[in-house]
Amino acid sequence: MSGAGHGNLSLRLLRIGRDAGRRSEAAGTRAAALALSAFAVALCLGLLAMVHASYVGKELRRDARTPVAQTERSQATGATLWLVGSDALKGQRIFSVVFIAPHTSNAPLPPGVDRWPGPGEAVLSPGLLKAGAGEGIAGRYGRLSGTIGQEGLDDPGEWLAYVRPAKDMKAQAPIETVVGFGPEAGRPAEGLQPGTGIDNDKPEWMFQGLVIGLLLVPSLVLLFTALHAGAHGRDRRGALVDALGGLRRDRALIAVGEAMRPVTWGAFASIPFFAPAAFVDVRVPFVGYVTSSADVRQHGWPVLLAPVAALVTALALAVISDQLAGRVKGTRPANASRARRQRYLAVLCAPAILLASRGPELAGESSQYRTWISWTGLALVVLTLPAGVAVVVAKLGGALERTGRQRGWAGALIAGRRISHYPTVTARLVTGVTVALIVFMQALAWQAMFGTYNAKIEEILSTADRNVAEIGPRGTVSTKEAAAYLEHIPGGNVPVVLAPPPTAGDGPITISGGCAALESLRLPCSPTPARVDVALDRRLQELLHWDTQGGTYLKVVRADHAELARQSVPSTNTLAVVRADGGVPAVAALKEASYRAYPRGAQVRFPGEEWLADGIPDRDQGRWIRLFGVLGVGILVLAIGLSGKAEFLRQGRALAPLTVLTGGYRVFRSSAAWAIVAPLALAALAGCVVAAWTARPVARPGMAYFVPGDLMATAVAVVIAVSVVMGLWAARIAGRQARGWRA
Repeated sequence: MSGAGHGNLSLRLLRIGRDAGRRSEAAGTRAAALALSAFAVALCLGLLAMVHASYVGKELRRDARTPVAQTERSQATGATLWLVGSDALKGQRIFSVVFIAPHTSNAPLPPGVDRWPGPGEAVLSPGLLKAGAGEGIAGRYGRLSGTIGQEGLDDPGEWLAYVRPAKDMKAQAPIETVVGFGPEAGRPAEGLQPGTGIDNDKPEWMFQGLVIGLLLVPSLVLLFTALHAGAHGRDRRGALVDALGGLRRDRALIAVGEAMRPVTWGAFASIPFFAPAAFVDVRVPFVGYVTSSADVRQHGWPVLLAPVAALVTALALAVISDQLAGRVKGTRPANASRARRQRYLAVLCAPAILLASRGPELAGESSQYRTWISWTGLALVVLTLPAGVAVVVAKLGGALERTGRQRGWAGALIAGRRISHYPTVTARLVTGVTVALIVFMQALAWQAMFGTYNAKIEEILSTADRNVAEIGPRGTVSTKEAAAYLEHIPGGNVPVVLAPPPTAGDGPITISGGCAALESLRLPCSPTPARVDVALDRRLQELLHWDTQGGTYLKVVRADHAELARQSVPSTNTLAVVRADGGVPAVAALKEASYRAYPRGAQVRFPGEEWLADGIPDRDQGRWIRLFGVLGVGILVLAIGLSGKAEFLRQGRALAPLTVLTGGYRVFRSSAAWAIVAPLALAALAGCVVAAWTARPVARPGMAYFVPGDLMATAVAVVIAVSVVMGLWAARIAGRQARGWRA
């Protein structure tokens, strides 16, 4: 045959596939499922490209702003005085506050800063200005001189501040002298980099793995499910093509023609979701991360290939699944043998769950053996769960059939008979949801394990009294600077100073303050030192718990501001502020006052708060797992729901005559509710219990494991919502089939 003949035949076969896709069994369901799955796969591939672009852009900007320290060979060059400090907003992660000052007339500026701020001025990132507006961050470090440009930030939402102190900086430790920024200026200086992202961000491969595991894999499962919707009709069509002498190439063209239209629409529908990210910075919902449009434009060109890659992947899988279906022969084992094997596996299901949840305790504190036992138990759970669910479903189907017959519920009777005779169909629905929830809960548990320290500290501090603030000046300060700070304390806030015993564990703990502060803490205010054996005020108890070592009693000393300033200078002493009325100290104002009085400001926090700082990045990054996990569960449940809906519609034509017997189409809604909605809803509830139980061993020995109830409730709500949508959709299409039958 000529090339033109081959071309005409290929086009004809593609058109045959297109027409078959429109008129086949469950055609609308399959087309919608293919479009949704191609859309989801394209989004995931585009997201992977955007993640890579973000990491590349961050790395380049971090290198460009890394300072180069002065050496003996660079004495004659321009130099900048440089000191990296830190600060934090309430309950948030630490960010860098960099103190800078020109050391020479041609002192270099860090990227993103276009001119030198004046003495007592600061340049802040736009993200910090927005996030700290409620705390008055714009005036905390001095007058606001401008904002940092995006070329000097990790990402558009980074928190960073450059501060030029009102007083001159001196070129002596810990202040460094830098001669430039970036690789062009010389060898970068370790430990002088601004920003905390390099320490807090996870490696790119870990984030990519998160996207692949929680989003791309469920999307591919959805695509695979969509391709198998209405498979019986396509199997018959494939058998006819084979009988007529068709080749594998002919079947492949028909399969491509059938899937081409919905897959193309779905894949290229993802473009509007990525296009805005190339022109404007986009804030990711729930997480709060801001993407850089510049990174997408410069390094995110693979995003343009995401729809094409999703299209090619979907069509390739369509051809492969059709070819594999054509080669499957009737080699299934006998029903009796399969049922017997199913019962054996069902008996092992309960011990497998017990092994996964309680078995790791046998290994004690050995994390390696705990992990292996846990994973072995999980593998056995996944292997035996379908059989166990199928046996239970068959029993429940029989009970539902009897109930429907006794109560006259046609939908329950039909669904019960179908479930009891074909339990594997419903078992796939239930098992799929349960496995999805197990995977989701495992991801959460592993993330929580890395944040166990933070969770434990939060648990301890949840009962702490936060109506007291500690003031910790950074670096060495003078009595004059301490006195200036006490003068700037906002009205209503009163200071006290705690001094430890002269020898550790022996002697008195001295607390000094004015009468307003001492009386607020339920202490005596007398001209001479007084002894107190028991601290009655909760705020004072917290200070003593976190900031003193030993001590047999309290020595209360009345002191004026001058004496308090002198006592607050030694680093062994603790300066604290309380409100005279017992309320919450003005933390934001206390921080601002510290930058006006102390050269490098001061840390202002409630007792023990510093122990939370290391765990906050893990807490923040855990939001990505929660976001992707909920979306991934939603995609998996959508795939499972579509599979159940397609199976329900297989019976649509057989159920059509029932409209005559029941007098309407209500039977489709009720049977869909019992066959699709009810199993998925029950699977969500039971799956949460199994998922939470099997995730318990991930917690370290001796650490409490907390199931995130709000997140599990969200997952259950997502499953139920998808099941209701699938049930209503199936009932509507089955009713349409019935109307066509009556015609």
